[in-house]
Amino acid sequence: MVRNKHSESYNLPADTWDEMFDESKQVRAEYQKVMECLEAESTEELNKKEELSKVLFMSQGITFTVYNSGEGVEKIFPFDIIPRIITSEEWAFIEKGIKQRVTALNLFLKDVYSDQFIIKDGIVPIDIIYSCPHFLREMVNVKVPHDIYIHIAGIDLIRDNDGTYYILEDNVRTPSGVSYMLENREITKRLFPDLLPQCKVRSVIEYPSVLYNNLQALSPRQIANPTIVLLSPGSFNSAYFEHTTLARLMGIELVEGPDLIVENHKVYMKTTSGLQQVDVIYRRVDDEYLDPLVFNSSSMLGVAGLMNAYRRGNVTIVNAVGNGVADDKAIYVYVPDMIKYYLNEEPLLQNVPTYQLGN
Repeated sequence: MVRNKHSESYNLPADTWDEMFDESKQVRAEYQKVMECLEAESTEELNKKEELSKVLFMSQGITFTVYNSGEGVEKIFPFDIIPRIITSEEWAFIEKGIKQRVTALNLFLKDVYSDQFIIKDGIVPIDIIYSCPHFLREMVNVKVPHDIYIHIAGIDLIRDNDGTYYILEDNVRTPSGVSYMLENREITKRLFPDLLPQCKVRSVIEYPSVLYNNLQALSPRQIANPTIVLLSPGSFNSAYFEHTTLARLMGIELVEGPDLIVENHKVYMKTTSGLQQVDVIYRRVDDEYLDPLVFNSSSMLGVAGLMNAYRRGNVTIVNAVGNGVADDKAIYVYVPDMIKYYLNEEPLLQNVPTYQLGN
């Protein structure tokens, strides 16, 4: 087999962490199989795979919409045909650090919407909380199922030039992007069918079923088959591909605001056979548009009366309403202190160096 030394002309950037090569330009152990796979292909063949990936993304509708001057332009999601390898040891550390962080953020949300001990003890300044536009007084003393506010989190990581992982930001409102991860994996399988098994890469195919089981467990009614829906703003939303994909993979209904109605403090879905009570709403609609009777009165995306049904415990909303106070940029700097305060632990994953310039 002809080997193509693609790496010979590669210039290793100075003071930058290179995923594939170490400081002496040797291929890292976890990338040995990847390099062997690449060297078995010519430059022309790799370029063809790159073009094929773009065709596959576009033909399968794996896109997001970028709006400019009122016009929407379909873009394929950025994709590198060379996979990034994370070792099992690295992932175990990342997983533990993210669990620690999300646990603390969840405790913060429960606290800030009830007793506010973290404010009384001077860990987070009161003006930071009350000046935050995402702190919703409508959620104060609202009991959420199982005290879980953050069911799904999108934690952004970056890597420093010494290889250390840092938290760039937290997304605990309506995080998106997981469907692109699932599709990326499928595209990689088509481009390099033997590579992932050789590298013993963990499967991600079970994500939709895991998500569905978690949503099912949140039903306020103890019934065998609760009704779960995915509430989308509609086809003009930039992440609509993800909404349709997740609803299809979980086997749940994809709905928009007009498809739902509230009667007697319960949420119902309109169907051809009549109204069907909804137990769990996996919403991809922002807080301010969820209920025109409580938030933005001009919203056509939400459901009138939804918050009343939510407060009474007749429907579960995922993620919880009001989570934006936990991932606000001004709050970010205090998350390491939250971990110490609520968990009595040192943060495993650090923030990027951040400075609070307020008094």
